[in-house]
Amino acid sequence: MASDAVLRVRFELPMPPSINQQYATVRGRRVLSKASRHYKKEVGRIVRRLQVDQVIRDDLVALLRQGFIGLFIDFYFETPLRRDLDGGLKITQDAICDALGVDDNRVVDVHLVKRIDPLRPRIEVELEAIPDWQFDQEYIYLGGDDDP
Repeated sequence: MASDAVLRVRFELPMPPSINQQYATVRGRRVLSKASRHYKKEVGRIVRRLQVDQVIRDDLVALLRQGFIGLFIDFYFETPLRRDLDGGLKITQDAICDALGVDDNRVVDVHLVKRIDPLRPRIEVELEAIPDWQFDQEYIYLGGDDDP
């Protein structure tokens, strides 16, 4: 069994763009906005630095790629009611998973908390590898085209 140090890591990221700033319409298609592309690039830089510094270890990344993922995010907003709690989840999840080379369909457990820090808005992330996740036994998966 992997140790707790291998299974999880905590780190800080900048606040993602609000949901209203995440997408733009170009020639009738919804695409990531410039702010979102910048955010994903910044998260990529931070995650790579955390990997170089061994905060995010290679053995954790290997577990994330073959198991399932728990994502715990505390959003520290400037004000309590200006933004929805879940508006930054998808862009943050995508950015972290992209940076680690992990498919975000492996995320099976998400916890979000809204906090306030007017002087230093940010998000604090705990990323957890879940090697032994069990899906509900009540259902029988019959397979299909989406199987790897």
